[in-house]
Amino acid sequence: MFSKRKTAPRVVSGALIGAVNGLFGGGGGMVAVPVLKRLSGYGEKRAHATAIMVMAPVCAASAITYMLGGYLRADILIPATLGSVAGGFAGARLLNSLPDFAVKAIFVAIMFAAGLRMLF
Repeated sequence: MFSKRKTAPRVVSGALIGAVNGLFGGGGGMVAVPVLKRLSGYGEKRAHATAIMVMAPVCAASAITYMLGGYLRADILIPATLGSVAGGFAGARLLNSLPDFAVKAIFVAIMFAAGLRMLF
């Protein structure tokens, strides 16, 4: 399961994903999905599910750093967290019922929309 040949690129990729997430306050998952598909040969659903688990500790580390830096406001944080948790449950249940093509199409559409939003 663990081989030096496969582990090194995964560790480097993980560090880059963590850096993207830490630098931009999110977005590491958008990078993690294609990396997991390529490096691990995962299918669409497994890559998305694994990306969530990979991103959980990364997000926690970034959040703690932001909190210590004074960047968080409770009046935004608490409602956004509650909504995100509810949305996370709903999205995970939806992932199980959608075909791989639909998951990929939705992911691509969201990435494209996010890219356009950043440009304009």
